[in-house]
Amino acid sequence: MHRALALLLFVLASFPSAFAKEKYQHPGPIHLTHDGEKWAEKTLHKLTLEERIGQVFMIWCRASFLNVNSPEYLQLRENIDKYHVGSFAMTVHVDGPYLLRSEPYEAAELLNRLQRDSKLPLLFAADFERGVSMRLMGTTIFPHAMAFGGDGSLDDAEAFGRVTAEEARAIGIDWNFFPDADVNSNPANPIINTRSFGEDPQRVGALVAAYIKGAHEAGMMTTVKHFPGHGDTATDSHLGVAKVTVDQAHLNSIELPPFRQAIAGGVDAVMVAHVTVPALDPDPNHVATISPVIVSDLLEKQLGFNGIVVTDALDMAGLTRLFSQDIGRAAVEAFKAGNDLLLIPADFPASYNAMVQAVQSGEISRERLDRSVLKILKAKAALDLQKARLVDINALPAIVGKPENLAFGQHVADSAITLVRDNGQVLPLKSLTPKFGGTAKAPLPYTTEEETRNRVVAVVFSDDVRTESGRAFTRELLARVPDVHVMYVDPRIAGAMSNEVLKVVDQAKTVIAAVYVVPTAGKIGNTVAMSDATGTLLQQVLDHAAKRSVVIAMGNPYLAADFPKIENYMCTFSNASVSEIAAVKALFEEIPIRGHLPVSIPNIAQRGTGLERPAQVADGGLKHDQK
Repeated sequence: MHRALALLLFVLASFPSAFAKEKYQHPGPIHLTHDGEKWAEKTLHKLTLEERIGQVFMIWCRASFLNVNSPEYLQLRENIDKYHVGSFAMTVHVDGPYLLRSEPYEAAELLNRLQRDSKLPLLFAADFERGVSMRLMGTTIFPHAMAFGGDGSLDDAEAFGRVTAEEARAIGIDWNFFPDADVNSNPANPIINTRSFGEDPQRVGALVAAYIKGAHEAGMMTTVKHFPGHGDTATDSHLGVAKVTVDQAHLNSIELPPFRQAIAGGVDAVMVAHVTVPALDPDPNHVATISPVIVSDLLEKQLGFNGIVVTDALDMAGLTRLFSQDIGRAAVEAFKAGNDLLLIPADFPASYNAMVQAVQSGEISRERLDRSVLKILKAKAALDLQKARLVDINALPAIVGKPENLAFGQHVADSAITLVRDNGQVLPLKSLTPKFGGTAKAPLPYTTEEETRNRVVAVVFSDDVRTESGRAFTRELLARVPDVHVMYVDPRIAGAMSNEVLKVVDQAKTVIAAVYVVPTAGKIGNTVAMSDATGTLLQQVLDHAAKRSVVIAMGNPYLAADFPKIENYMCTFSNASVSEIAAVKALFEEIPIRGHLPVSIPNIAQRGTGLERPAQVADGGLKHDQK
C-alpha cells in the first residue's frame, strides 16, 4: 500500500504539467501594462537574429482536424521550429467556388495545439469581415459591411465589432483584418464594393471608428485597410496592379479621412495595399506596399500612426509580378518601406532567408528589425498572451452563437434593406401561408394546379448554381408561397435555359429576380457586373415583364445602372443568409423597410435614397417583429 502511494506521488512530481490546471485566456479591453512592456523588451533581448526575423512573418493556418503526424501539421510545426514564425492567419480550405468552413471546436483545438508547440506565444489573426461565420459554422452571421452603411447605425457597427471579438477570442483569434476603410467611390470596383461601408468618407470613418471601439471592448485587435485607399480602383490587386489615379486633393478629401478617424480611434494596425498611387509615388513599380513615401512618410510621419503596419498578402499578383525573378525580395522591399509584419509570402522559406541575408549584410539594420519585433511582442503582451495563451474549449458553447447575437445579425440585415424603385404594382407580395402566432396556416385543400401554377416565379442568378446562393432565399419564399416556381441560372446554363425561363415568366403574375453578385478575390476576369449570359437573360426577363418584376440585388447595389428598365428595385448589399431572409420578409412587408443607399447608383439614385415602408399587420391581427 505504501509502495503504491509512493509510486503515485513520484508520477505526480515527475509530470506536473499533465495534472496542473491549464491557464486560459480571459479577454478584456486591450491594454499594455508596465509588466507587459517589460516582458516584451526582455523577450526581445533573448531572441536570436533568426528568431527575431520569424516574428515579423505571418503565414496561413487552415483550420481543420489534423493528425499530429499529418504532412500539413508537420509543416506547421516546421514553420514554428525551423523558421520561428510568430503569427498565423487562420483560414479554411477551399474547393473551387466552395469555402469549406470548419467548426469552432476544430479551430480552437488546432490553435491551442500550435500555441503549445511554440516557444513564444503566437498571434492568431483572421479575415473576419463578416464576422467569424466567414470561416466557421455555428457562429453569428453578419451581412457585408455595406449593409451596415445601409442600416446607418453607429451603435450597430459597434456591436458588430464587440460580437465578432467575443466569438473570435473564444476560439483563439486575437486579431481581425477589419474594418475596411476604403471609400467605394468607383461603381466598377471589382474587389471592394460591398466590403466597404459606403462612398461618404465621413460616414465610412464613423462606422470604422465605431467597429474599432466595440472590438476593443471585447479584447480583439483591429486592422484598418487597404491603405492609402482601394475604393477608386478598377483592378483586383489579387490578379494585377491596381492604380489609384486621383490627385493629392482627392486623396486628402476622400481616401484618407477614414484612415485618420481609425488612427484617432486607436486602431491597432494598418494594412497597406498593392496599389500604385502616382500622386504620392510616381514610380510605376512602387505599389504602396514597397513605397517608403507612402508607408514611412505618409502613414507614420504625416498621419502619426505608430502601431503595426502590415502588408496585404505578399502572394498577390499585384506584388509578385514585380519580383518574379527573386520572390524573396518582395518581403525585404516591403520591410524596408516601413511595414512591420509580412503577411502570407508567396514562398515563405525564400522570403525568410532573404530577410536573414538583408539583416546580416546591413541592408536592413538590426535597430530597424528590433523596432518591428518589439511592436509585435508588445501586441502579444497587450493581449496578455504571455500569461495565458490557450482558450478554454469547454467555454465555446456559452460564447459562440448566442441566440441574442444571432438575432442581432438578422436585425442588421433587416434594417439594411433599401427600396430604391417601386412602381406600386408588385409590392408587397401576398403570403399564401398566413401566420397565426408564428405557425404557418396550411394552404386551402383541393386547389387546382391551374389556379396556382406559375403564379409567382423566382429566378435566382448566381456565378454557380452549385453554391449556397439562393438556398435560404428559396426556403423562406416557399414558406410563404408553397407553389412558387424557382429557377436557378448561372453563366454556363443561362443561354440554354432562356426559352424555358421566358416561357414561365410570360405566364407569371409576379416575377422575382434575385441577383447574387459580390466581390470575389482572385476570380479570373473579375468584375461585379453580371456575365454576358446572365445579364442578357435578366434583360430579356425585364423586356417581357418589367412591370410585374421586382429585382433584388443580393450584393452589388450598382446592378440597376446596367438595367434601366427595372421598375421595382431592392438592395440587400450582401449575399449572407441573413440578408436572403431579410429580403423575403421585406417582399411581404413583414418588416419595416427603412434602409438608405450608402452609395450612388449612376443614372438611377443618389446616396441617401430609400423608399420607406412600414411593416404591415399580419393576418390574425398580429404584427411581425419590427425590431
